[in-house]
Amino acid sequence: MPIHPSFTVQPAEWMRDKAVLQAIRREVFVLEQRVPEAEEWDDMDAVCRHLLAYAPDGLPIGTGRLLPDGRAGRMAVLQPWRGQGAGRAILMALLAMARQSGFGEVLLHAQTHALGFYGKHGFTVYGDEFMEAGIPHFEMRLQLNLRGGSGA
Repeated sequence: MPIHPSFTVQPAEWMRDKAVLQAIRREVFVLEQRVPEAEEWDDMDAVCRHLLAYAPDGLPIGTGRLLPDGRAGRMAVLQPWRGQGAGRAILMALLAMARQSGFGEVLLHAQTHALGFYGKHGFTVYGDEFMEAGIPHFEMRLQLNLRGGSGA
C-alpha cells in the first residue's frame, strides 16, 4: 500500500490532549482488541512524552508514547489509516525522542501480529512470548545510533 504523504506527527501533552489520546487508544485497544478498560490506563501517561499523528484534514489518527525509561508503547493507528505510513512515522518520531533524551536503546512490548512491523525497523525479539492484557506479546529492542538513523 502506498504511504500517505499528507499526515503529520506532532508532540502531544497528556493534560492538554488527554481526551484525543484516550479516544484513539480506546478505539484501537479497548473496543477493537478488547483490552479491559482498567488495563489500558495507567499512572505513567502523566509522565510520558506523547505523540499524535494527524490526517490532512486535521483529524487525529494515531498515537504513541515514550516512557521516562526509554520504553515505547501504546502505539495505535485508527483502522482506516493503517498501512499508509502513520505507524512508521509515529515510531520514527518516538525513536527521535529517545535519541534526543540520550537513550542508547528502545524497548517495547510488541503484539505478536506486529513483530514484522517492528522487525522492519530494526527491532529484535528478546525473550519468550508472554501475555499482556490477554494478548500475546514479545519484548523487542533496538540499539540506537545517537547521531541519527533508526538503528545501530
